[in-house]
Amino acid sequence: MRKTLFVLLVLFTLSGVRAQDLAQQSLEIGVEEKLNNFIPLDAFLFDINGDTVYLRDIYDKPTILNFVYYRCPGICSPLMDGLAEVIDKSDLVIGEDYQAITISFDPRESSMLAERKKNNYQNLMEKSEQAAKGWTFYTGDSANIARLTDAVGFRYKAVGNDFIHSATLVITSPEGKITRYMNGIYFLPFELKMSIIDANEGKAGPTINKVLQYCYSYDPEGQEYVLNITKVAGTLILFIGVIIFLVLVLGKRKKTK
Repeated sequence: MRKTLFVLLVLFTLSGVRAQDLAQQSLEIGVEEKLNNFIPLDAFLFDINGDTVYLRDIYDKPTILNFVYYRCPGICSPLMDGLAEVIDKSDLVIGEDYQAITISFDPRESSMLAERKKNNYQNLMEKSEQAAKGWTFYTGDSANIARLTDAVGFRYKAVGNDFIHSATLVITSPEGKITRYMNGIYFLPFELKMSIIDANEGKAGPTINKVLQYCYSYDPEGQEYVLNITKVAGTLILFIGVIIFLVLVLGKRKKTK
């Protein structure tokens, strides 16, 4: 009995250490939600013409922020594909009811690259004329990019010339208040509509698909989401270890009595 209890305690301890490691990794790469915080509207970016644009000058309606880098060989294109699709399907009018702002977090990328990406999506969308006005693409310098990504809790890591990062949309109010996060690459029109309505009223809401983001990781080679066995197994071992430990301790107490 003592040996069994010792083994379980070791497993429990190792699982706890593993959970701490996973938590640390999630802080380095991923999204740390900062609901009700405000983005710095005094930050500035560069539009597709290379002109300087301050956020305070373009923030006048609920806004979808998404951070990508335009050369991305992995998740950025599926993320923007998902955004384009939900814009087309939504009964809200982009450019009137809300706007979308795509920002490259790679300061090496040029306005020309942003313009090319904008044209690609605009030409493919059903609501191309609306998107031309309501979905804008920007680049920025390292200081302003850092201010914005830190404000929304978007964390990424450079690996060579590319980056490891998550896929998410950040919904903000007309005043720049963070009200919702929508993770993944597929979005429901109803979920987007409710997020925009809440943002317009300044109401923050929870992220529904946090569990999926935890259990699944993006495979850049296969360009798809795969089940993260390490995270799931670690969580299950931790949970089972706690249950068995409690059963043994409570059972031992009953026998003693």
